[in-house]
Amino acid sequence: MSAPVPSGLEALLGPGGLITDPQEMAPYVTGWRYGQGRARFVARPATTEAVAALLARCRAEGVRVVPQGANTGLVGASVPDMGGEMAVLSLERLDRLEVDPADRTALAGGGVRLSALNAALAPHGLFFPVDLGADPCVGGMVATNTGGTRLLRYGDVRRNLLGVEVVLADGTVVDALSPLRKNNAGLDWKQLFTGTSGLFGVVTAASLQTAPLPRQVSAALVAVEDGAAALALLLAAEAGLGETLSAFEAMSAEALAPVFRHLPNPFDLVPPYAVLVEASTALPATAFDLEAALQGVLEAHLEAGGPGILDARFGRAEAFWALRHRISESLREEGRVLAFDLSVPRSSLPAFTAEARARVAAAWPWLRVCDFGHWGDGGTHLNLVWREEAAPGDPAGWIPEVQAGLYALAVEGFRGSYSAEHGVGPHNQRSFDRFTPAPVKAAGAALRAHFDPAGILGTARLW
Repeated sequence: MSAPVPSGLEALLGPGGLITDPQEMAPYVTGWRYGQGRARFVARPATTEAVAALLARCRAEGVRVVPQGANTGLVGASVPDMGGEMAVLSLERLDRLEVDPADRTALAGGGVRLSALNAALAPHGLFFPVDLGADPCVGGMVATNTGGTRLLRYGDVRRNLLGVEVVLADGTVVDALSPLRKNNAGLDWKQLFTGTSGLFGVVTAASLQTAPLPRQVSAALVAVEDGAAALALLLAAEAGLGETLSAFEAMSAEALAPVFRHLPNPFDLVPPYAVLVEASTALPATAFDLEAALQGVLEAHLEAGGPGILDARFGRAEAFWALRHRISESLREEGRVLAFDLSVPRSSLPAFTAEARARVAAAWPWLRVCDFGHWGDGGTHLNLVWREEAAPGDPAGWIPEVQAGLYALAVEGFRGSYSAEHGVGPHNQRSFDRFTPAPVKAAGAALRAHFDPAGILGTARLW
């Protein structure tokens, strides 16, 4: 049974601000992919002042708190543990939103959804260029340093973040919502809270740099014979398209075959890899013909003897992205999925993938490697799919071995990362413990001791 709720919280949080009914709390304690917990209560403050008062009260009474945005994280860091002692601090009612078209910035509350942010920016010809399959909140995007499919062109949240408002664990509010792009006045405060899983403080608002909406988007889907051909195509696309190259996604045959059971295959075969090449620009077609540029780059690559190109299709970007975004859903229909969010240097992607496939085939032959991802920035989603009847025994007995082996291959074998863009949480805690250098852990521990000496924030044990 969960611990009692501190008295007076309803008055502190206002109408609709406190949830204690187990059924109503269920969406807040179940992770998007991993994580299932129990909460003492769910707090939904509507103002920064209410967040501050809540955290001060929780610290005084020793109540641990897990900050939560839209709960779309993929490492279990946004839900409480199973103890029933923790509180969930939902940011969903922190919906402040202001747009400054002249500065090309937005000030967004921690609970503003990415979709709502872009809806407010669109009339001004702007957008926030961190593109995701999910619809997260701004506070969660900062806490996890979200990347996405267009990181190659626009960078991650860290690169587009100008300032933050943070409530520390003792209720102290720090307003550092600077809209400045140039501010070299010492410690970069905002970056202390970016990608640190909410362990140093709760991001209640952020000042964001936005980008002009593209006036032209052109895309091609290119069939290639292997990863080396995909890498060669990437280099040719960057050389020929320059800053207009906005995305470069590689999808293996194993990842795409299930998709083609639901959506049309534009090719006459399922290629070993299909590469989605997207270019975009804010320039009008009268100034620059983007479609002609993309076609010209691919034709030049072929004429120059570009290796391994089997076929190419030009068309609406939305149709090609529909194939890419259907992969995860289609793989779940194939069986159980063990997902890996990895990155290695781009030049190593073909070799890493080949080695990962070989190791899986030799050690865990019941697993099927279905890889796809953001090859333009070195990211790959190395998903493993299996049918329960083909696997030996309880997966809980062999999954840790698979994870440890492939994480070590990426980190130690190819100088990569075990978490390319999903952040760190209970799901990959063991990898943090194993691969993070001791000086980095020590520095993080010192910062956490400063910001949250009682350790009331978060479920991840990073420091």
